[in-house]
Amino acid sequence: MSFTYEDVGATREPGHCPEGFRPLHVRARIGEGEQVFHRASEAVLTWQLHRAMGVGVSVTGDRAAPGVDVTITLAGMIKAPCRVVWTLEESRRAGWAYGTLPGHPECGEESFVVDRTGDGTVWLTITAFSRPARWYTRAGGPAARGFQHAYARRCGVVLRRLCGDPDE
Repeated sequence: MSFTYEDVGATREPGHCPEGFRPLHVRARIGEGEQVFHRASEAVLTWQLHRAMGVGVSVTGDRAAPGVDVTITLAGMIKAPCRVVWTLEESRRAGWAYGTLPGHPECGEESFVVDRTGDGTVWLTITAFSRPARWYTRAGGPAARGFQHAYARRCGVVLRRLCGDPDE
């Protein structure tokens, strides 16, 4: 299967949103320090975050890597097939992005990146661009976009809980 959009990998470029797509950018503070960064990075790279979100997760690899297929199932019936398009594992940043495949209710790309800033603060940044690909996401209009934002914000809450920062 091929991707359902042309700008594959575009979430790697901060602020880039292809014409005709809606941008999404949500940043959440996860905690402080190197241990929190490592726990958060592993949770993102090994699908633990997605599984903890309470959605169905089917993957072809134990860890995010380019070419790994991921299908998220929402409400037990809406399937969202994707493929990982890029990953990064650096001393202060780790994450990946996936792009939509045929059958996904949206068309576009979404990235999940954990970074540790100079002061030691750990953040999760979710960046995406999308547009409706199915009749029900078109009909959902603002409610569908609201769901995307709420899901991204909840990712930050869940990751903070998984990392167990005692200051939170």
